[in-house]
Order: sequence, then structure tokens, then C-alpha cells
Amino acid sequence: MSESFKRMNPNILITVKEKGLHEGFDQEFQSYILDDDKVVDELEDIVSKGGNIVDYHSCDLFPERWFDLVLVLRTDITILYDRLEKRGYPQKKITENIDCEIFQVILEEAKESYANEIVIELQSNTIQDMESNASRIEQWVYNFKTQKNKH
Repeated sequence: MSESFKRMNPNILITVKEKGLHEGFDQEFQSYILDDDKVVDELEDIVSKGGNIVDYHSCDLFPERWFDLVLVLRTDITILYDRLEKRGYPQKKITENIDCEIFQVILEEAKESYANEIVIELQSNTIQDMESNASRIEQWVYNFKTQKNKH
């Protein structure tokens, strides 16, 4: 992805760690327990200006007003299992992620939190899928900025 594309993407997990926007660390899942209010407060000024990409594994904590488009990346559970195992995730965390994918938890969460017409589901199984998704996202961002500059 282009450098300008990367600069528009606030890294939620790094921000949480660096700024202490959490309520502690969950040893069992090997992840921070986010303080949703602190995270939203920290990102408000950046994200509310528009033209950003917020990449996170959940979406219901973010205000609807922030988004013009919500993308939910989906993956075949066998591929997902292998990816998470390679990352060294604990088995319980892998199982929870697989269950979420099977039951479409994030997709349903997105549809419940945002207008259905802005929620788009994309497959992310192969390198080709990922490259295609990145190209589509870059085009959507370009179109958004072009449209915004016209007004």
C-alpha cells in the first residue's frame, strides 16, 4: 500500500499500549482489555476529520458518525486457524476467533451498529484477495477525497 494510505490508518493497538487506553492485560487471551471510552476520546480528533481507515477486529465501540464505509474482512476458518496458530495465539483465543468467524459475529455487529448500505463484506483468503482488497480500499479512499474536495 502507498505511504499516504498507511498514514491515514491510526494503529489502534499501538495507541492503546502507548497511551494506556486499557483496563489491564488479559493473560488468558494475551491481549489488552480496551477502555472503549478512552480509545474513542483519543481517536476522536483524528478520525472525525474524515479520510481515515480504522482497522480493528471489532466495530461496535466506534461512533457511527465516523464512517462512510465499513468493511468486514472474512476468512475461511481453516485458513484463519493456520494464520492465528502461526502468530502464536493461545488455543482459547484461536477458538474464540474461529467461533466468531463461523457465527459471523463481526459482520452482524457491523450491520447492527451501522447503516446496512455502508457495510461491505470482503473475502480475505489469499494473497490475491488481500491485494484486490487493498486496491479497492485505496480506490474508495481516493474517490472519497476527490468527492470531498469538490464540495
